[in-house]
Amino acid sequence: MWQYEKRLQFPVRIKETNANIAQVIISQFGGPDGELSASMRYISQRYTMPYNEVAGLLTDIGTSVTMWPLIATEVWTSII
Repeated sequence: MWQYEKRLQFPVRIKETNANIAQVIISQFGGPDGELSASMRYISQRYTMPYNEVAGLLTDIGTSVTMWPLIATEVWTSII
């Protein structure tokens, strides 16, 4: 049995909302040069890699999404 605890790894403290900062953060999160695009490039390159060890490394890099909940929370609290 396991217990799911929904919490961030690091606390996010926003003192004042700022939609412009939220827009910059979201562009780095999902824009053409953002974290999501980089992750997708690593994962797609994995399938053309002839060496299994390197393919595994590309998978690990592409799926390390530990910053995404933190970034999404920052954006959400900056808009509201």
